[in-house]
Amino acid sequence: MTNLSEIKITGIQTFDVRFPTSKSLDGSDAMNPDPDYSAAYLTLQTNFLHLQGVSLVFTIGRGNDLQLSAIERLAIKVKGLTLDQIFNDNLKIYMDLGSDSQYRWLGPEYGIFHMARGAVSNALWDLLAKANQKPLWRYLAELEPKELVNVIDFSYLEDGLNADEALEILELARDSKQVNISRAISEGLPAYTTSPGWLGYDDQKMLQLTRKAVEDGFKLIKFKCGLSLKDDRRRLSLVREKFGKELLVAVDANQKWGVDEAIDWINELKEFDLSWVEEPTHPEDVVGHSQIAAAVAPTPIATGEMAGSRITFKQLLKLDGQAIVQIDATRVGGVNENLAIVLMARKFKKPICPHAGGVGLCEMVQHLAFFDAVAVSGFKNLRYIEFVDHLHEHFKYPVEIQNGCYQAPKNPGMNADMKESSVSRYTHNLDKKEML
Repeated sequence: MTNLSEIKITGIQTFDVRFPTSKSLDGSDAMNPDPDYSAAYLTLQTNFLHLQGVSLVFTIGRGNDLQLSAIERLAIKVKGLTLDQIFNDNLKIYMDLGSDSQYRWLGPEYGIFHMARGAVSNALWDLLAKANQKPLWRYLAELEPKELVNVIDFSYLEDGLNADEALEILELARDSKQVNISRAISEGLPAYTTSPGWLGYDDQKMLQLTRKAVEDGFKLIKFKCGLSLKDDRRRLSLVREKFGKELLVAVDANQKWGVDEAIDWINELKEFDLSWVEEPTHPEDVVGHSQIAAAVAPTPIATGEMAGSRITFKQLLKLDGQAIVQIDATRVGGVNENLAIVLMARKFKKPICPHAGGVGLCEMVQHLAFFDAVAVSGFKNLRYIEFVDHLHEHFKYPVEIQNGCYQAPKNPGMNADMKESSVSRYTHNLDKKEML
């Protein structure tokens, strides 16, 4: 391995990459009827030609340029840093990425600039893992517990998780870490799929894709819902009629309902024995989620993919507003913040079931799930990673699914690297009309 002090960030490149998924209604749901899966794509170049830190923020089309602009404004802060600085001063660098008070005013640790902070942070972690020739999940898992605690910002978290508690959780998992690594490599982690369940699909396509998913080994399938109770009941009735009670079924309302509406709607679906109901209301309405969860029990509530920061997760966990913790690789402030969320979930004994419904998210978030299984929660905790079968052909190191399970990533880094030909073909030229 090259000495980390010899590797320096020398340049920054960004690309506005957009895929026309709205044409086939892939990704369609009650709140987002025509998404174009897009990536605000970042590469950090180094003085070593073939070593780059790569990351992206997932968007669904318009606004990708705004996200990219925020990334560019923050990424300049890390130009000139060496990898030993990135490792030794990791938390300081992370804090500096969020320290501009005028940018912070636009969203204090949430929103476009916070996601941009996450993009830069993820690219730095990608670079560290690549320089150490390890997939990110294993690089993180093999760090010392104290080293992990030292990269976490515990601001505003002390009433939910403090540094001593985080260290204790990581120390408790230390002895089983090597066994867990072997198990992760040999068994993988179970996936669930959303690919059959997009709301824009007709019943025939939904059932055909569900059949294929079952044949491919998926035990849990998620279906979009929330526009029409009559349609939801029809679709779920067809699924139960064709595939029986053995198939685990979850639904996702994508924030469509108000609190009272969500309670009534979910209770109308109880007969379908749902594994969870996802995003029943606004992602930042913590009290609302808590009220819904209590009123529809024992039906579990899942949320988190659009929760803006670790602070929202803290509230959801403390108020019992989520039974399933759905982290996202690019919504919050990158690896640093996701480490805090994973550790909080462990403290509150809630399973991590990552969100991955978007371009590149499967490739990236699998590392956080494998890290959790190996170095935090072990294999005792119920865990599924979302899988959508779209756009993986554009990535150099696409996810590998066997018999309904994610296989442990083997390639170094966080695996957000896209093929140059795909970036070139799908880079978007902004039309000024889009801004009118």
